[in-house]
Amino acid sequence: MNSIKRYMAFVKPYWKEIIVTIIIGIFKFGIPLLLPLVMMYVIDDIIFAEAMAQDEKVSLLLKIMAVMFVIFVFLRPPIEYFRQYFAQWIGSKVLYDIRDQLFTHIQKLSLRYYSNRKVGEIISRVIHDVEQTKNFVITGLMNIWLDLITIVIAIIIMLNLNVWLTLVAISMFPLYGFSVKYFYARLRHLTRVRSQALAEVQGHLHERVQGMSVIRSFALEDHEQKQFAKRNTHFLDRAIDHTKWNAKTFAVVNTITDVAPLLVIFVAGYFVIMGNLEVGAMTAFVLYMERLYGPLRRLINSSTTLTQSIASMDRVFEFIDEKYDIEDEPHSKPLQRAQGHLEFRNVTFHYDDDEKPVLKNLQLDVKQGETIAFVGMSGGGKSTLISLIPRFYDVTSGQILLDGTDIREFKVRTLRDNIGMVLQDNILFSDSVKQNILMGRPDASEEDVIAAAKAANAHDFIMNLPKGYDTEVGERGVKLSGGQKQRVAIARVFLKNPPILIFDEATSALDLESEHYIQEALEVLAKDRTTFIVAHRLSTITHADRIVVIENGEIAEVGSHEELISRKGSYKKLFEVQQLN
Repeated sequence: MNSIKRYMAFVKPYWKEIIVTIIIGIFKFGIPLLLPLVMMYVIDDIIFAEAMAQDEKVSLLLKIMAVMFVIFVFLRPPIEYFRQYFAQWIGSKVLYDIRDQLFTHIQKLSLRYYSNRKVGEIISRVIHDVEQTKNFVITGLMNIWLDLITIVIAIIIMLNLNVWLTLVAISMFPLYGFSVKYFYARLRHLTRVRSQALAEVQGHLHERVQGMSVIRSFALEDHEQKQFAKRNTHFLDRAIDHTKWNAKTFAVVNTITDVAPLLVIFVAGYFVIMGNLEVGAMTAFVLYMERLYGPLRRLINSSTTLTQSIASMDRVFEFIDEKYDIEDEPHSKPLQRAQGHLEFRNVTFHYDDDEKPVLKNLQLDVKQGETIAFVGMSGGGKSTLISLIPRFYDVTSGQILLDGTDIREFKVRTLRDNIGMVLQDNILFSDSVKQNILMGRPDASEEDVIAAAKAANAHDFIMNLPKGYDTEVGERGVKLSGGQKQRVAIARVFLKNPPILIFDEATSALDLESEHYIQEALEVLAKDRTTFIVAHRLSTITHADRIVVIENGEIAEVGSHEELISRKGSYKKLFEVQQLN
């Protein structure tokens, strides 16, 4: 029930529209309730009216039908239209608000969270589960109430026709209520399990589609078919479990709703035979049974729909309740333009409490405008260290100071505004080249974009693309070469113009020509900025003011290229190995 209460917070802004929709719906569902009364009148007061002449009967029948046609042909259609329109409009608006909050939430979740989750599972919650909750608005907040109101109106009319028949008609209600309560408790659980199984299929599928080149290159089609079949079979089993229980529910509850009309027909027929009820009244009563149990059957479907919606709500709010690893402190302040003096004081970090530290008591003082290169064997902690600067993760112990202030005292977004990053695998979005560069500063002018591209040695190749700056780059920039993607990524950092730069293996996966262009652009970009470089190719960082050798999460050596070579330590060994290769 907590999920429903939280969901209602999203529904609350539209309560006026919901009330209007329910009022319109009362007319929509109420108009058909006239038909049994019309049938009763036509049978008892026209057809079987012995004192009335034939012409008079026909004339009266035509008048009644004319009124009914006006109601059903001209009045009911616009009522139906506006009820459907407002119901769908409200549902869509609620979903819009939820997804808007979810996307805000997604952007605040830590990289630690994404490292432990499949993208497809997250997408499933934002798209599939949120879409399922729409039925709660349309069905739970509108249709159920309209069906209940229809039942109440039908019972009131039936009581006026015959009290005893009405009591017979509603005698099965307690059994109906018990059945719903019994069956739908388990159905909610089965729905959640099925939704999770579907999310796992989507997560696996998303991952394999992204890695299709690997599957093809290793000829893994048959193996991957089995892997997908395993997850697909798991979902099928969960779906069948859900279907079995759902089928049992419908079998039992529909039996109850089918027995009630039989009882009414029996008792009403007996009353007609005994002369206690007119034929028209009996006909009307039997017709009202459909008006009574039709909404009840819809309530069964609604119960199934609501169960699925509530299970989806549980999953949505379970996702919303994921905690943020990185949050602004209550006393945090905005960072304007940083100077660029960074100090690492006894920095220790581990990803999980039960794991060994990746960094151990690291001490480093980086002056404004200095270029620092981090080198060492893979897994030593280089990339982890630079990920602490923009607070992708927070230190486990120790401090990182920026211009003398702990970076945790700054608002996270303003801290990151002062940092530009160029990574080994820079992600470009499936948009135009121009839009990808504009991510560095979305409000920049076209002239600024071109200037940034020129500074990044990207302008010439961009102009040779089919549509120049308006060329679509494809998902993750698939239509561009590695070197071209890197230059676009560098261009957006030029456009951002931050005082602190981080280059993480920015040229390691490139050919020599691309590396030359990018190295040249990086050197221009790094001028007069505090720069951190993680490099695999040591030949690309010999110009750095200081080179820091990191081994097993600790600083082994610090110095310029010449100083470290002369010491004949770890750096010299690494350099000589690369020179031999």
